[in-house]
Amino acid sequence: MNTTKKSKAAAFGALFLFLLILIAGALVAVSVLMSRLDSTASALASESALFKVAQGESASAITRRLLEGGYIRSELYFRLMLKAKGLESALKAGSYEFKAGLRTSDIIELLASGKQRLVRFSVAEGSGIRAVAEAAERAGIATEEAFLAAAYDAELLRELGVPGSSFLGYLYPDTYFLPDEAGAEALIRLMVATFRTKLAALAPSSSSLSAEEVRRYVVLASVVEREYRIPEEAPLMAGVFWNRLRIGMALQSCATVVYVITERQGKPHPSRIFDRDLQINDPFNTYQFPGLPPAPICNPGSVALSAVFNPVNSKYLYFRLVDEASGKHYFSESLDEHIKAAALSVKPRS
Repeated sequence: MNTTKKSKAAAFGALFLFLLILIAGALVAVSVLMSRLDSTASALASESALFKVAQGESASAITRRLLEGGYIRSELYFRLMLKAKGLESALKAGSYEFKAGLRTSDIIELLASGKQRLVRFSVAEGSGIRAVAEAAERAGIATEEAFLAAAYDAELLRELGVPGSSFLGYLYPDTYFLPDEAGAEALIRLMVATFRTKLAALAPSSSSLSAEEVRRYVVLASVVEREYRIPEEAPLMAGVFWNRLRIGMALQSCATVVYVITERQGKPHPSRIFDRDLQINDPFNTYQFPGLPPAPICNPGSVALSAVFNPVNSKYLYFRLVDEASGKHYFSESLDEHIKAAALSVKPRS
């Protein structure tokens, strides 16, 4: 090889090496730039934040709001990453929690996954529809007005196979986790589905009953729910009520009278029930109307539901509260014994 050819080869080699160094440097620079663009959200926000994506909101609108909120550093980079991942049309509506430390790529994955922030929602045993509606509004799941409307929605009742004019009795008392603004209908569907799952576990025999037959148990369970104080006594109370129904005797449940006063008449909860209250002419007053009330008076929990399906077999027809502090009742077979049990009553010390 002559000198000229050697010189050209050397020059070409040097140029090639220079280009490799240049490309490597460019790659490092791009890598550093990309790393900065994909930097953590904590550099911009020290605390977690809630970010909501509206139904039908475009990727460009979402990107613009992310930039304005300081969650990403570059709108262009965000759009390029969306395209590279094939997720331009995959961002889902909902409420998302952005925790400190999220990178741009993390935000994209989160919005595409649909894993929304969940809020805790709890319903106490024995709650009424309005109490559930108020709790739903406090939790940010649905407005009280929207929940009440859905709770009496005839079409939704038919769709979910719940007989009656409302979902009272079928809104299972439990703790739920739902997305922000999940909506009244979604909440009701979840609570009714939970009711059916729990009932199947508590009373397997219920699966062979019709909707109307199940409703009878739910109505009685709602009465037991408002009567019992000690869980061990609930099956005994259920047995008393079934005994009374069997012989055509009025249930004479004080809980139904309280329901009439508070829910039907809209008055404050009475500190005690008077004889005049027992005379109220209302179909829910089981002192005046034999048989079950026309509908549930609350949402019963597992203790009451289990009790009506598994009552204690006895001859008891009466029970009386004898210890207000502990909630203990005295059970008896005859009216005379029931009257005498009044002498056993123990009131809490003031």
